[in-house]
Amino acid sequence: MAIKFQYNKTSLQGLNKQLKIRVRALPTLQSKESALRMEVKKAKKESEELEQELRRHMQAYDNMVRLWGEFDKKLISIKDVKLSVKKIAGTKTPILDDIILNIKEFSLFNKPVWFSQGIKIIEDLIKISIESEVFYRKMELLNYARKKTTQKVNLYEKVQIPGYEEAIQKVKRFLEDEENLSKSSQKIVKKRQQQKEVA
Repeated sequence: MAIKFQYNKTSLQGLNKQLKIRVRALPTLQSKESALRMEVKKAKKESEELEQELRRHMQAYDNMVRLWGEFDKKLISIKDVKLSVKKIAGTKTPILDDIILNIKEFSLFNKPVWFSQGIKIIEDLIKISIESEVFYRKMELLNYARKKTTQKVNLYEKVQIPGYEEAIQKVKRFLEDEENLSKSSQKIVKKRQQQKEVA
């Protein structure tokens, strides 16, 4: 990215201002990036732990596979999932507040005895599964924000700050050269005037 500038003092002031803004913002961006990186790791770990817990629960009920064929799947359904938003390093992330399930009433005389326990099992599995999904989504959002922040840090660190420093150096050299030429030409003019006065 080429930085546009002119060889004058106004442009030099503008370049200095832009450089100061970026130099001041860089540490903040770097700390935001590391905070996001930590939060991504935490959310990923939490999501993976919940997935493992879900797998363990599912394996524990593998021996009941034949019974699940009898289970009425219409007895339990998800009515609502309540989420709130929490900002982490300026990024909005979901927080699971509540899962509202719709459990239909059923006759304990007409259905097998284990149905009430089956509903509790499914309720637990649903909650673990949804919580895992929320953490996975949180991880995705934070990771996206981290990537964007990393790009900005790299842009400032590797492109813009060195670019502004180089542009400032070029303008300063030009202005110094111009000033030196001006002084030299003044000396030459002064010398000629002195020679005319002597002659």
